[in-house]
Amino acid sequence: MTESAKAAPRRRHAQANRRRILDTARETLSADPETTIDDIARAAGVARRTLYGHFASREDLVTALADDAVESLRQAFVDEHSPAEPPDLALARYIMAVWGIGDRFRMLIALGRRDLDGDIRGALTPVRDLAGELLAQGQRDGVFADHLPAPVLAHVLESVVVSMLESMDDEMWEGSAPAAATAVLLAAGRTRPEAEAALRHLRADGCVT
Repeated sequence: MTESAKAAPRRRHAQANRRRILDTARETLSADPETTIDDIARAAGVARRTLYGHFASREDLVTALADDAVESLRQAFVDEHSPAEPPDLALARYIMAVWGIGDRFRMLIALGRRDLDGDIRGALTPVRDLAGELLAQGQRDGVFADHLPAPVLAHVLESVVVSMLESMDDEMWEGSAPAAATAVLLAAGRTRPEAEAALRHLRADGCVT
């Protein structure tokens, strides 16, 4: 057996450990943002040394969780989004994608308030930039309100989404994605009928259940 063939099972094992650590960290930190690195290692069933082999510190682990959430959002949105899509549909689709991983964002929001160095906020920058780009395009097309610059409007809409994420309990969670998309479209300057038309279009696409 070649060295490359021998190394493949080790790589798969290491990748499985890393995934298990991330999944466990997301669950434990969602339940208790003060969870320690030792608690996470025990819950994941790995040695502390193994965890540190993947993540040099708790901060590195949390940043990896943020990166993982951003990549999941990017894939969920980009896979369905067409550059030719009207801005209001694109923004609604984006909010639906955010809501699909909202449990992770709720956890990151809680951790971000304890993140004095801004690592989590920095890791989530691509999420904010994408929202700003969608809003800027919509403003140029006359679809969204332009009383605020796109980056400022993006920050306002982020606050709307964050407030909804924090306000939803588990029983309310399942059916709340269309409500979140509607709230954001209204805040961006669309009328109720226009927002509802965008949601109907997404339902026809199978994006909304």
